[in-house]
Amino acid sequence: MNYRIKYIISELEDQYLIEDNLRPWIIGFSGGKDSTALLQLVWLAVKQIPHKQRQREVYVVCNDTLVENPVIQQYVDEVLKKIEQSAVEQELPIKVQKTIPRLEDSFWVNVVGRGYPVPNNTFRWCTERMKIKPTSRFITEQVAESGEAIILVGTRRSESQTRANSIKKHEIRGKRLTKHPLNPNTFTYSPIKELMLEEVWYIINTMTSPWGADNSILFNIYANASADDYECPVVVTDDKHRSCGQSRFGCWTCTVVKEDKSLTAQVNNGQEWLKPLLDLRQSMFNERNVSENRETTRRNGQWAVTEDGHNQGNYTIEYRIKLLKQILKTQREIQKYNPKIELINNSELIAIQVIWRRDLAIASKNYRTITDYETVSEIYNKIYHKELDMKNLDEKIQKEIDLLKSVCNGESKDFALIQELLELQRQKALLNRKRGLKDEMELVIEKYLKKQ
Repeated sequence: MNYRIKYIISELEDQYLIEDNLRPWIIGFSGGKDSTALLQLVWLAVKQIPHKQRQREVYVVCNDTLVENPVIQQYVDEVLKKIEQSAVEQELPIKVQKTIPRLEDSFWVNVVGRGYPVPNNTFRWCTERMKIKPTSRFITEQVAESGEAIILVGTRRSESQTRANSIKKHEIRGKRLTKHPLNPNTFTYSPIKELMLEEVWYIINTMTSPWGADNSILFNIYANASADDYECPVVVTDDKHRSCGQSRFGCWTCTVVKEDKSLTAQVNNGQEWLKPLLDLRQSMFNERNVSENRETTRRNGQWAVTEDGHNQGNYTIEYRIKLLKQILKTQREIQKYNPKIELINNSELIAIQVIWRRDLAIASKNYRTITDYETVSEIYNKIYHKELDMKNLDEKIQKEIDLLKSVCNGESKDFALIQELLELQRQKALLNRKRGLKDEMELVIEKYLKKQ
């Protein structure tokens, strides 16, 4: 086992020193066992290289979806700080980069704001918006600056047959680097693809973390999240070692799977403070396809009612209001344990308020406004018993509506069209997303003309 690990470090060192215009290395770091083992081996390889030859930049890229498991996120944030600090102290060309989804792509802006139903296997909109796009933007920036980039991934054949097939599909026999299937001018490199699970845990449990982290914390996280009887393969073991399984961590909001086994196991293994998250996730899973919670159309206006009369459009404003209340109540419960945990941030709350206004303006057949419903600030203030001031936003929009009413002189159709265009522009401006505005405005006008 020691020999295989030394061979990988030697191979990494050799690849690092290859003259290829110093294409930067990008390591996708989740904080899990595989990415931790990969980064440890890369770190040791670079450290063995003479200081003057450490010219290639190594980026440790960690994507935060903003709905990560709080236990994992807290651990990862602490590890990233240690990596950043230790790289400077050890004079290594290793830099930390954290990526997050844009406001327009965040989970709550889409679910609570736009009313997208929570993801399932047939409508898995979250992966691209929250994971792929943020990291791809960073990779694109590096390619633009350096011409090409190399992505180091911690995939292993022994993880699953699916993963083994994927590696085989893209690898080139006799070559370390393979073309990235999606990003142009980008290559992938899988240094630990032949390692078994036992060897990954050997690296983590018996080799000292080169950036000074306590790897036993990672081991315990896996142990607490295990929902099976698979014994963790460790080299030095005793009867006190618990099962650590092959648990996978992801977004605590994930409704693609029927049950979040790792989160459930954490609750069952003593992390009872996480139960409110588990309950909210289960509620979203159970209520996803309830007809009363869904509109008769999708956001693009497409009819979405089955032959038996079941609504399959986006969430109704009533259900979105109910869901926001659940989120804020859950956040308040979680903050009793850790006040720093934030499930939904203020930027998302403001974006949700603007989107709700637009949706109500479009749906309204007369001059009704959002005052017929609870606003985001009202909901927040009732739950937290403090002020989240959106009055200026609300008053400004209401003045625009009143002015527009007088200009339209009672013509409700003209009012509805202009109001929808204004709300569309306001939403785009808030989300810093002007692209696509012209096309969407043209669709609104076209829809209006067809009704004439």
